[in-house]
Amino acid sequence: MSELTNRSGLTMAEPGANDGDRGDSLPPAPPPVRPAGERAPDRRQQRRWVPRTARLLSMIIGLFYIVQGLLPGFSEHLSHRYRLHRIAEVTPFGLGSLTRVADIIIGLALVMLSYGLRKRKRRAWEAVTILLAVNVVIHAVVQRPPQVTHLISEFLAILVLVLLIAYRSQFYAVGDARNRWRALWALCVLVVADVAIDLCYLSATDGLVGRYSFGQKLESAVCNLVGFSGPVQFTTETRTDFFAFVTGALGLFTLIVVGYLFLRPAHPTGRLRPPDAAAIRQLLGKHGDQDSLGYFALRDDKSVIWSPTGKSCLGYRVQSGVMLASGDPIGDPEAWPGAIHAFLDEAARHAWVPAVIGCGEQGAEVWCREGGLTALELGDEAVVNVADFSMQGRQMRNVRQMVKRVCRQGYEAEIRRVADIPPDELRRLARQAERWLGGSTERGFSMALGRIGRADDDRCVVATATEDGVLRAILHFVPWGTDGLSLDLMRRDRSASPGLNDFLIVEAIARGADLGIKRISLNFAVFRAALERGERIGAGPVLRAWRRVLLFMSRWFQIESLYKFNAKFCPQWVPRFLVFPSTRDLPRIGLAAMEAEAFLVWPTLKPRRIAAKLGLGRLRRRLRGERRQPRAVS
Repeated sequence: MSELTNRSGLTMAEPGANDGDRGDSLPPAPPPVRPAGERAPDRRQQRRWVPRTARLLSMIIGLFYIVQGLLPGFSEHLSHRYRLHRIAEVTPFGLGSLTRVADIIIGLALVMLSYGLRKRKRRAWEAVTILLAVNVVIHAVVQRPPQVTHLISEFLAILVLVLLIAYRSQFYAVGDARNRWRALWALCVLVVADVAIDLCYLSATDGLVGRYSFGQKLESAVCNLVGFSGPVQFTTETRTDFFAFVTGALGLFTLIVVGYLFLRPAHPTGRLRPPDAAAIRQLLGKHGDQDSLGYFALRDDKSVIWSPTGKSCLGYRVQSGVMLASGDPIGDPEAWPGAIHAFLDEAARHAWVPAVIGCGEQGAEVWCREGGLTALELGDEAVVNVADFSMQGRQMRNVRQMVKRVCRQGYEAEIRRVADIPPDELRRLARQAERWLGGSTERGFSMALGRIGRADDDRCVVATATEDGVLRAILHFVPWGTDGLSLDLMRRDRSASPGLNDFLIVEAIARGADLGIKRISLNFAVFRAALERGERIGAGPVLRAWRRVLLFMSRWFQIESLYKFNAKFCPQWVPRFLVFPSTRDLPRIGLAAMEAEAFLVWPTLKPRRIAAKLGLGRLRRRLRGERRQPRAVS
């Protein structure tokens, strides 16, 4: 059944098509079909000027309020002082200072929320609307007569308010419900911490005018945190200014942290559910030959989004506000548009940036045609044809020498399916591979499965190298359709021969016919064409400069080493592409891709590892053992 898909992601069946996949005894009445050339406009592209204009005006108003709060004389320079500030002359608690602090807080909030408006965030729309409405009412009631600065700020505020209300349907992006509770929890914790810091300073300093009770100090700490002047007085202006600076900095820090937690994009934890995994395996059984990266959609840390008919799906992970997919869609190519539109709609609903890394040429064409995205050649995948592979020739000289050297040292290779390996041996192989990793972060997202030896991965292939019966290296391959393999990971003992990986790849290719294997996909070489063409005679200055940049980056990201490793086997190079919405999103997508592939790992605090290094775990077990010992009976 072919699919006619509109831009909103809704998939329609052709009239009269038998929808037997749903198990209905009678086919349902076909819905009205929109002609293939007439698609509903993409929701992400509708009225793009609305969020951009709202962001610009909100930022201008916010900056205006900040300047007005930081420079009270700014209003006097253009006109008379606001009556809102004159109230300070006849009211206690420094209300004038409060109004300036309120201007700064509202201004900062508007500047922060402006980014959410640009991303069509519904929560940012609600917050900006409330702030502008409250500010307009306060200034309209308190300030008489209206002045120049008042008219400017109020005109802009009313303009943005009318714009937001008139086009409220354009701000539809939802956020993570957990962010609200995290922001509320952070607000409570930070306010308590700020007040505690202020109380400690007031209790430790000797620069107070007199002796104050705890209640008075608490009142002063709370009042100064929000812009009031409390009952506590200092002996010098320097101490007064220092205390005001400290409390203001703490309040500003609290505002920024809570605002970030409230507005940050949703970051759901990727988790592959068993029903999704089972359905993906069925699709791979029918259409797994199309893409060598299809099996990697079964990673445990990936989520899955399906086409309306369930005949195609996409595996993805949300990383730093980017909805990142890898490889081509899985399933029937006619159903790919349905999965792509569902993917784009989900990204728009959460204000995520949609992107795909490592898709093939056919997949890139469908993404660009159906999603209106842009494709950039990211690199090449090395594919070896088993029947055409030969160790003869000058180009294979390096590999031939490495393999002969390993064989002379007494290494033996064994190539087996996971289903043919005993469970106990599989567990030993997995533990040994984990030990060789040495506690480092497991790299890979688009071309890594992240596990070895699970029962449902029985069609995977494990290549092992042993020396006198001792395991020295492991290679893991995942199935690529019915007659192919895709290299997953390479692990070896660092004290073993450096040519073990070459040796195992050659042995896997040589014994591929026994396993029914016709093609093997090796590692992915990023920007392979630039590295190869940049070293040729006659290469232009731009290409040579780009190659030098890639060689410089290879010190950290193994760009050149992976290319040279793959090139040794004289493979067929298959281009892979990066698909993205616009050029301005590339830095963010690049950061998310490096995080997903574990090339960029942010430091995290691991209490258990720290406790283990300090020996606290042994001390705890020893104390428990002593407590459990029975008392001696006299």
